[in-house]
Amino acid sequence: MQNRGLIKFFAIIFALVCVYQLSFTFVANSIVSDAKAFAKGDTAKELRYLDSIGKEEVYLGHTYKEVTNNQINKGLDLEGGLNVILQISVKDVLKGLANDSKNPAFNKALADAKTNQKGNQDFIDAFFEAANAGNVRLSAADVFGNRNLDEVIKFDMTNKQVEPIIKQKVQESVESAFKVLRERIDKFGVTQPNIQLLGNSGRILVELPGAKDVDRIKKLLQSTAQLEFWETYKIEEVGQYLMAVEEALKKTEVAVKAAPTKTTGIDSLLTDKADTTAAAGTSPFLGKMLAPGQQGAPHVGTFATKDTAAINGYLKRADIKALLPANLTNIRFAWGKTNEKNPDITDLYALKGTRDNVAPLSGGVIVDAKDTFDQMGKPAVSMQMNGNGSRKWEQITGAVSQQGNAIAIVLDNIVYSAPGVSKGAITGGQSEISGNFTIDETKDLANILRAGKLPAAAEIVQSEVVGPSLGQEAIDNGMLSFVIGFGLVLLWMVVYYGKTGFYANLALLVNILFIFGTLASFGAVLTLPGIAGIVLTIGMAVDANVIIFERAKEELDSGKSVQEATDYAFTWKGAMSSIIDANVTTAITAIILLVFGTGPIQGFATTLLIGIFTSVITAVFVTRMFLDWSLSRNEKLAYSTSLTKTWFKNLNIDFLGKKKIAYAFSAILVVLSIFSLATKGLNQGVDFVGGRTYQVRFDKAVSAPDVAADLVAIFGSAEAKVYGGNDQLKITTKYKIEEEGEGVDKEVNQKLYEGLKKYLPADLTYDKFANLYEGKKIGILSSAKVTGTISKDIKMNSIWAVLGSLFVVFVYLMISFRKWQFGFAAVIAVAHDVIIVLGIFSFFYTILPFNMEIDQAFIAAILTVIGYSLNDTVIVFDRVREYLDYNSSPDFKGLVNKALNTTLSRTINTSATTLVTLVAIFIFGGETIRGFVFAILVGILVGTYSSLFIATPVMNDTIGEKEGLKMAEFKKED
Repeated sequence: MQNRGLIKFFAIIFALVCVYQLSFTFVANSIVSDAKAFAKGDTAKELRYLDSIGKEEVYLGHTYKEVTNNQINKGLDLEGGLNVILQISVKDVLKGLANDSKNPAFNKALADAKTNQKGNQDFIDAFFEAANAGNVRLSAADVFGNRNLDEVIKFDMTNKQVEPIIKQKVQESVESAFKVLRERIDKFGVTQPNIQLLGNSGRILVELPGAKDVDRIKKLLQSTAQLEFWETYKIEEVGQYLMAVEEALKKTEVAVKAAPTKTTGIDSLLTDKADTTAAAGTSPFLGKMLAPGQQGAPHVGTFATKDTAAINGYLKRADIKALLPANLTNIRFAWGKTNEKNPDITDLYALKGTRDNVAPLSGGVIVDAKDTFDQMGKPAVSMQMNGNGSRKWEQITGAVSQQGNAIAIVLDNIVYSAPGVSKGAITGGQSEISGNFTIDETKDLANILRAGKLPAAAEIVQSEVVGPSLGQEAIDNGMLSFVIGFGLVLLWMVVYYGKTGFYANLALLVNILFIFGTLASFGAVLTLPGIAGIVLTIGMAVDANVIIFERAKEELDSGKSVQEATDYAFTWKGAMSSIIDANVTTAITAIILLVFGTGPIQGFATTLLIGIFTSVITAVFVTRMFLDWSLSRNEKLAYSTSLTKTWFKNLNIDFLGKKKIAYAFSAILVVLSIFSLATKGLNQGVDFVGGRTYQVRFDKAVSAPDVAADLVAIFGSAEAKVYGGNDQLKITTKYKIEEEGEGVDKEVNQKLYEGLKKYLPADLTYDKFANLYEGKKIGILSSAKVTGTISKDIKMNSIWAVLGSLFVVFVYLMISFRKWQFGFAAVIAVAHDVIIVLGIFSFFYTILPFNMEIDQAFIAAILTVIGYSLNDTVIVFDRVREYLDYNSSPDFKGLVNKALNTTLSRTINTSATTLVTLVAIFIFGGETIRGFVFAILVGILVGTYSSLFIATPVMNDTIGEKEGLKMAEFKKED
C-alpha cells in the first residue's frame, strides 16, 4: 500500500478529532447530571441552573452553551420531549391578502382547495387550480387587486401573472410566523430548541427536547395572539334581541326546560313575565342560560360549556341574524375564558364593533408586555401601547367611562377580561389584562404579546410526545442491544478468521469511534432507529472485511504467498470494485431515505450513511494498516482457523439448475402475499391514515378489549392493543383529528383520561396523566398525532422513496455493468423481496405479539432491505463480470454458477453477522423498534435467498444462452 505513512497520519488525526468532538458530549452529560442532582426532580430549577451557567466557561475555554452545541444531540425517543409540525393556515393568509373578500367564487375556490388537495400538493397550488377551474379572476378588485396589493397587482394582470406574487406574499407570511414562533420558543426556556421551515409547504418543524408541560407548550405554539379591544353592549341593550331569538327558535328547535334562575330586575328584559319559570319547557335558547347577566355586568348571560356549540350555531343562522335591529348590526358574540376551578360554565359577551364590524383597537399597538399582579394580588398582564394606540385607548376608555359599559379584552376570540372604566379616560397607553389566570398563563401571554402575533392560525398537523422515562428505557435497551450485537460479531470474526479476524475487530472499534465522532462533528441527532442503524452498520461493516478476506483466501489457494494474496485482495480487481459497488447501492437507498424521511427515520438514514462511509474507510485503510503491521513482524496470517479452513471449499452447486424450483417457490410466496394484501390488507399506522396514538402504561394489567369498548363509547371509534406487556397499551383514535384549534388536543387528552380513569390509580390527576416529568411510570408515556393532510404526504413520499430507489439503482447497475439485464434482474429480485415482506406483515399482524404497523419506520426497513439485497446481488454480479474479463469459462451458465459458488462463503458470512446483530436488537432493543427490526430481519433472509435463486437466474435468463456465449467469446477474443 503506497503512502502508508500519510494514511496512518490522517487516520490518527481523524481519530483524535473524533475523541475531541465526543469529549463535549461527556462534559455536557456530566453538567446535566450535576444539574439534576442540584434540582432534585424540580425541572424548572434544573433549567434555571443550566441557564445560569450558559455563558460560563466550563471546558477548554468553551461556555456551557457552546459545549451543548457541540455534543451529540439525542432525539426525542431518547431524550423525551415534544416534536410538532405546525401548518400555517395558507387559507387564512389568502383571505387576509384578499381583504376578507366576500366574492363567492373566491371563497368557493378556498373551500374546494381544502377538499381537493392531493398528497404532497401545497394548499396554494390546490387553490390556484380551484380558482382557475371556477373562473376566478385573481386580479379583481374584490380578490387580490385590492388597495392592500394594488402596488404590485394591476387590474389587467392574468392569473398566471398574479400567482407568483401571491406565492411570494404567502411565503413572507410563513417566514413571519417562523420568526414569531422562534421568539416565543426562545423566551420559553427549553434547552436546545430546534425550529426550521420545511421547504415551501407552509410547515414549520419545532423540536423541544426535554419539554414537559405538553398542553401549555401546544397552546403557546398555536395561539395566534390576535389581541383586540372591544366595547361591550349592556344587557338592557340586547335583551329585546335575545327575546326575539328565543321566539324564533321556539318554532324550529326542540324545547328544553328552562334553568331555574333568581328573579332580578333584568329578567323582565328577557321574558314577558318576571317569573322565568313561566317559560319552563318551552325555552330552546334561554332555557340553556344558567343565569342572565346582572345589570351593569359586562356579559349577557352564563351558559354550560357543553352548550356553547349549540348557542354558536343559533347565533350564526341567517334567519337569526336577520332579526338584528339597526343599532345592533355590528354586534359580535364571544365566549369568556373558562375558570380552571369551574370549567363547566362560561359567560357570553356581546361586543360592539365598528362600521366594518371589526375591533376598534387591535393588539398591533402593543410595544411591551410583562406578567404582573393586579390590585387583588392575582396574576395579570401589563401592556404598554404606542402613540397611536395610546390616543385611541384614551378615546375608547373615555366613551366607556361615560356610557357605563365595559371594555372586553379579547385574545384569539376569547374574552379574557372585561373591566369597566370608572375614573374617566385612561391616558398614557398603559393597560392590564386580568382574569382567571395562573402565573404560567400570564408568563406565556406576556411572552407571545412581546413576540408578536402569528399572521394566520397555526395548526399542529403532526406531533410526537415522548416521556423522559421512556427515553431512558430506550437508551438502556439500545445500548444493551448494541453491546450484545457487537460482542457476537467480534466473537464470530475471531472464530472464523482467527488473527486476521482479530485485526478486523480492531478496525471495527475504530469504526465505532469514527461514527460517533462524525455524528458529533455534524451536530446530528441520535435516535433509537439511529442506534439500530449503527448496530446494523456494524454487521454490514463486517461485509467489506469478509469480501477482502475471502478474496485473500482464494489467492492463497491459488498458490500466492500471504503478502501477495493480501496485496491483491486490496486492489480494485481484487475486492475493491465489489466493495464500492455494494456500498454505493446501499448509500443510494440511504440518501433517498434521508430526503423523503422525517424525524427518527432521518436519524436512521444519517447514521447508516455515516456508517457506510466509515466502514469502507476502516476496512480498506485501517484493517490494511493492522495487517501490514502484522506482516512486517513476520506473524503467520492464514485468513482462517483450523476449524473453518475447509468450509465452503470446492463447492459445485448447480444454482441455475434449481431455478425452476426457486421460481415456483417464489411464485407461490408472491401470490400468497398479493392475496393477503388484497383480502386482509395492512395494519396501516397513523403515519399513513391519520389519527392520534397514545402509549399508556398502567399500574396493573388491563384488558385491551375492555379498554377499547370504554373508549369507543367516548370517541366513537378507538383501538387498544397490548404494547410490550399487559400493563401497557397502544391506543389509537381518529377523534377530532381534522379539527383545528389550540384546545382540541387538550380536550381529547381529557376525554382519554376520563375514559381510562377507572383503570388508573385513584390519586393520578389529569396533569400527571397527560404531562411529562422525570421518573414518570403511569399515564401517557408517548403520543403522536398525524392529520389527514400530512398523512397523504407521508404516504406519497414513501411510495416515491421506494420507487425512486429502485429506478436509481437500476440506472446505476446498468451503467456500471454496461448491460441492462444486470439492473433489471436486481430490481426484479428486490421487488420480489418487498412483496414478500409486505405479505408477511399483512398475514401475521393479527397473530404475532408485537407491533407490525406500516409506518415511516417500516418504509425505512424496506429501503434497508432493498440496499442489503442489492449489496448481496452486486457481489455475485461483480464476480460474473470478473470471470468474463478473465475468460475463466466459455460456458456462460457455468461461469454464473461458479460466481455463485465462489461468493457463497461471503454471502453466508455477511448474512449471518448481520442477522446476529438484528436478532440482538429484536430481543433487547425495546418494543418501539421491534416491528421495524423484524421487517429488516425478514427482508435480509428473503434478500439472501433472492440474490442466489432469483436475481442471478433472472439475469442469466434475460441475457440468454446465445448472448451469454457471445459475451464469453467476446471476452476471450479480447
